Amino acid sequence: MRQGDESSLERASRRLNAAIDALEAAISRRHEGDRQRDALEAQIQAFGSDRSKLADELDRVRARAGDLESTNREVSRRLEHAVDTIRAVLTAHER
Repeated sequence: MRQGDESSLERASRRLNAAIDALEAAISRRHEGDRQRDALEAQIQAFGSDRSKLADELDRVRARAGDLESTNREVSRRLEHAVDTIRAVLTAHER
């Protein structure tokens, strides 16, 4: 009977050890999943920050482009006026 008891005890011990190993493996997987999630969250936060900086820069560039377009139109208008004035002077001088 003692032999059977030891055998049951050994089986129970093996099952307990297997359950502990499975629990440790599950804990390790959970910790790894948590580390990966934390890394992804940090990346998402960095992407959000980069996106915000890029959006600000884009707004500045668009504003600068608008200013340059306005300046270009003004310079073009003045050049046309200067050309017209020069033509008028040359026409008057030819008479």
